[in-house]
Amino acid sequence: MKFIDEAKIELIAGDGGNGVASFCREKFRPFGGPDGGDGGKGGSIWAVADRNVNTLIDYRYSKLHKARNGENGRGSDCYGKGADDIFLRMPVGTLIVDHNTGEHIADLTEHEQVVLLAQGGEGGWGNIHFKTSTNRAPRQKTEGKEGQRRELRLELKVLADVGLLGMPNAGKSTFISAVSNARPKIADYPFTTLHPNLGVVRVSHEKSFVIADIPGLIEGAADGAGLGVQFLRHLQRTGLLLHIVDLAPFEDTVDPVKEAKAIVKELQKYDDSLFDKPRWLVLNKLDVVPEADRKKRVKDFVKRFGWKGPVFEISALTRDGCEDLITEIYGYLETKRHQEHRSEETQMTEEARGISSIDPDDPRFKVID
Repeated sequence: MKFIDEAKIELIAGDGGNGVASFCREKFRPFGGPDGGDGGKGGSIWAVADRNVNTLIDYRYSKLHKARNGENGRGSDCYGKGADDIFLRMPVGTLIVDHNTGEHIADLTEHEQVVLLAQGGEGGWGNIHFKTSTNRAPRQKTEGKEGQRRELRLELKVLADVGLLGMPNAGKSTFISAVSNARPKIADYPFTTLHPNLGVVRVSHEKSFVIADIPGLIEGAADGAGLGVQFLRHLQRTGLLLHIVDLAPFEDTVDPVKEAKAIVKELQKYDDSLFDKPRWLVLNKLDVVPEADRKKRVKDFVKRFGWKGPVFEISALTRDGCEDLITEIYGYLETKRHQEHRSEETQMTEEARGISSIDPDDPRFKVID
């Protein structure tokens, strides 16, 4: 299946049915009074998050979604039938934006989350509603309201715990295939990865996390070079970034430090919040470096790069160092989850205390004899 992470759609909700002006003319009731029914409600359009849907490909080729109109009212107190709503199933992680105003309508982050996208029009009133003691034969009625019309932009941001970042041919696809169940295309030429890949990393039977691999970046990606930065949005939901660097490039003229600095620069150009995410340095392809030169080359790289964060030395091809890395990643993610959980509990406790604590000296709570 082709991976599509952007789409533009047009929604037209159903119009409400018109109310009717009618009078009862039955046998033995020649002046039975008004009996015009209301129009039915137009169909609305909803978005539903579905974890079984992985791409926006359905909305790339099906751009117009239109709900039915409500039926008009009829005589004999018959109300028009309301139209059925339309439910559009979208991948979890879809961001829905109004194309014309730029307003963020919804962010689908949970399975079966339901969001209203376009409201159907209300049905018009029949003349039965306008009967009064002084107006016993009303001829008033109202027309149904128009349904909402919108142009929306859908952006898919995959949900992953860890994101891979690096130049083309840095070994990201090899790494994700070595540690997870993902099987991306691997070749000895740049830009082998053309779309994001997700893989589940199993640390043990009950311990796992999700890792995302995106196409490689090159210098000038923020200005459209290479595949650009269109896939960086998929790293915005991650809790940790792994900056994978090829420590043994094929060409002697290629400087790994210069390439690594270019990646960091492009990341900062794209989004400051993404640049500020926790980032670990992973030096790959150490199997190509002679064992006697490894420590010296790693030390030289870290010094020239000016890196002070965590550093890991691996070979994705031979899996050397990969097990230790994924164990460290899982431990970091678990610690972060516990800290967030404690923070939420502390906030809830403080809110509860604020509600329950009443200052007896507050004049609003003085007891009046």
